[in-house]
Amino acid sequence: MRLYQFSAKQVGIIFFLSLLSLQLLAHNGTVGYAYPLNKITVDGSFNDWPKDITRYKIGFTGSETKPVNEADFSGFFQMGYRAEDHSLYLAIQVTDDYFTEDTSANVRWNTQDGLELYLDAKHLPFGSGVASFMYSKKLRNTNNAYYDDFAKDAKWNIIEVAHTIQGNARLYEWRINLGNQFAVGKSIGLDFFVFDLDADKSFSFSSWGAGESKYVNPRSHCDVVLMPANEKLATVSGTVAWQGNTALRLPEHVRLTNVKNSTLWLTAAADSLGKYSVEVPAGKYKISFTEPYLMRDNKVYAANKQNTLVVNAVANKTATVPALTLPATPAPDLLPEKGLLLDNFTAASAKQVDKFVTTYQQYYQIPGASLALIKDGKVIYHKTYGVRNTFTGQPVDSNTLFEAASVTKPVFAFAVERLAERGIINLDSPLYRYMPYPDIAYDDRYKLITARHVLTHRTGFPNWRWMNNDGKLDLKFTPGASYGYSGEGFEYLKMVVQKITGKKVEQVLQEEVIQPIGLYHTFFSRNDSLRRMVANGHFNGLPNYDDLPESPGMAYSMHTEANIFTRFMLYLLEQKGLTPETYASIFSKHSAYNYDPGEEQPKIPAYMGMSLEIRETPFGKSFGHGGNNGDFKCKFEVYKDLKDGYVIFTNSNTSDVLLEAMRKLLVEGKGDD
Repeated sequence: MRLYQFSAKQVGIIFFLSLLSLQLLAHNGTVGYAYPLNKITVDGSFNDWPKDITRYKIGFTGSETKPVNEADFSGFFQMGYRAEDHSLYLAIQVTDDYFTEDTSANVRWNTQDGLELYLDAKHLPFGSGVASFMYSKKLRNTNNAYYDDFAKDAKWNIIEVAHTIQGNARLYEWRINLGNQFAVGKSIGLDFFVFDLDADKSFSFSSWGAGESKYVNPRSHCDVVLMPANEKLATVSGTVAWQGNTALRLPEHVRLTNVKNSTLWLTAAADSLGKYSVEVPAGKYKISFTEPYLMRDNKVYAANKQNTLVVNAVANKTATVPALTLPATPAPDLLPEKGLLLDNFTAASAKQVDKFVTTYQQYYQIPGASLALIKDGKVIYHKTYGVRNTFTGQPVDSNTLFEAASVTKPVFAFAVERLAERGIINLDSPLYRYMPYPDIAYDDRYKLITARHVLTHRTGFPNWRWMNNDGKLDLKFTPGASYGYSGEGFEYLKMVVQKITGKKVEQVLQEEVIQPIGLYHTFFSRNDSLRRMVANGHFNGLPNYDDLPESPGMAYSMHTEANIFTRFMLYLLEQKGLTPETYASIFSKHSAYNYDPGEEQPKIPAYMGMSLEIRETPFGKSFGHGGNNGDFKCKFEVYKDLKDGYVIFTNSNTSDVLLEAMRKLLVEGKGDD
């Protein structure tokens, strides 16, 4: 059970979440070499390609369905470049015993055989943008990373492609104009998926190297070195190892960076014994781990930056280098035995908080954060950290806004509770009496749903309908019978509120929350102010498109920052704006959480109040909520008796550990769970 869940915005990006792995900065460890070519005509014939050019196998099948044999599906490709037109050339041959071509108006990437090519031309070590090109007779789509100036503008005008069929072979010939990213001696990122739809409708896809979501994730790509003419390769071999005896899994990759030419770098894959071997152009190379920190068994290990090796690679020879090691002692968690807010909060305490946050930013590659602390019912500290966007480097400041994700829910709930106290809505009256809901009208049980069910997550709705296989809204249980976290319920309640008030929900929020509390600098949908001040969300350190909501979503769309949001937290702590009876209900137990079999349950009792998580801690009751929109995550919590609390917003998918650690750092201490 998690109190913060994926929002509606993630219908288009949910699969990208699988990219979070233990090694964030590595390419996939497959390397190829492109040499100069004579003139090539892109016509789908390989007759003008050199006969002795290296063939690279299309050897990795990423789909659950696998080819039956080589006749069913197999392939190879060749590559080279021409400096005259700054272009990389590919000749891809696929053996396929059944070719499917969809020429209908409804053609999709998975309704036919086809090929999608992925290009990371800038090839920056910390990750750069991908331009992808989906090719078939009737489907030529592109996907472009907006934050990378090359990838953003890379359209079909930089591509020339031809496709022919010869018996059971498909031939694809590509020319890719690299423009100002072309340089002999540089490495680039490249890969592709070849799609195969068979007669039995089974669908598979294979690539040159391993990795998922290549259309947006440059770390899933292979490395291609643009080699000088006739230059021979050297071999570098070595091992990676932990210091001392440990059963921890070894790092899977190392990076080799040319000492004189930083644009020439590549990733070598290490096997289960830690051995790696890779060919490189002659020269001196720095060998290092691909990221500064590794996670193993929920602990962080520092890959010592000083522990790098330099090797002189000589053409036609093998250089064997010493083991690249890293300490088997976990990096310090920096958590105190006693929470920092329990004593006087001094300048030294502030430095300890700052060190903690910035260290965890490094551990988990969290670009930016906004933090505010409450002690004795007052805001005592506010600090921003890091950057709004890892590509631009623009810093987070006190005006930077973050997606609050599901923290939107308790803010909207407060507005609904205000309306209820004035008799505008009855929390226990079925919502259909105010406004029938055609999307679920086929199931009469929906007529049992009340506003209280929505606010306590007992509607029976799924979190989001798109999580169902058919994408349709349904009921998982009879409303009121159980707990089931649901954003869909909040969207239904939003429509009801608009119907009965005759106002847009943002006007209702202004009147019931923003103005009474002074929660200014908070927005629920796209506008010019938000566009100027919003941070970019990040997946594994790469900026995501700033997909600002066109209309407000009461389960996910609030944008705010830590300092201003403390006003809402203090309003609830001081029990303003609502009657004591309503607050008693807000902070009481309405729903027990459901836990999956084998899921670890918290030692401290926790349950759902009215759109707030209530915890019965040794320091008294706390209330709060978390938010997770994938590329933004956040959390707030207030301890009622202590009158202490915190709120933190981040623009990263990797910040869970930081968010969960805040209560230990500030209140509960290292020894409590």
